[in-house]
Amino acid sequence: MDQSKRQPRKMGWRFAFLALLLAVLVSGLVRSLWLDVYFIPSNSMEPLLEGGDRILVSRTGFNNEPVRRGDIVVFDGRGSFAPLNSGKGPLLDSVAAAGQWLGLAGSDTTYVKRVVGLPGDTVICCDTDGKVTVNGTALDEPYLYEGDRPSTQVFTAVVPDGRLWLLGDHRSVSADSRSLLGAPGGGMVPLARVIGRPVHIIWPIDRFAEVPRPHAAGPTTQDGP
Repeated sequence: MDQSKRQPRKMGWRFAFLALLLAVLVSGLVRSLWLDVYFIPSNSMEPLLEGGDRILVSRTGFNNEPVRRGDIVVFDGRGSFAPLNSGKGPLLDSVAAAGQWLGLAGSDTTYVKRVVGLPGDTVICCDTDGKVTVNGTALDEPYLYEGDRPSTQVFTAVVPDGRLWLLGDHRSVSADSRSLLGAPGGGMVPLARVIGRPVHIIWPIDRFAEVPRPHAAGPTTQDGP
């Protein structure tokens, strides 16, 4: 009699466990193929993305149209940016793996920056007006953090095939491609390392908003995608 009473309870726990396991597997599939969640710990992409934001990233965001100048990209910095540590550049400080998976914490090799140079571009700072130029044409950069200059660092970078030149929007606190000039790879990020495109800020609630894809910035290039 006692055994028959306990059976439904056992089945209930098994069902709950299987449901949880299925939910985890489905979530893992979705995040590996379509969408992922990342936490922003720094201010290098202000004013668009602030420290503490959690963003939804589309892994298929560049499937129909390739990366273009002005796009914001989330990318794997291994072999290019990592272990560059701006405290101001990586998407996430290094924390527990569970927190990374939930979007509460993350990897110190994943970054978010804006595309300024495409393959074949020559990116120079700065012209007589203090603007960054691409292929000799000054960039209009309305996304820059208020009061920031396009760059206080003088540089010339020729972007090789299959790579990107990336800068933060809050230039005065961003460690980006400029920080790796002279290092192996020169701060150029392989296109193959791009994870996806931020499409929505999902936390905190008062910042819940779409992250629209900007229009292509500045001049075109025959060598770029």
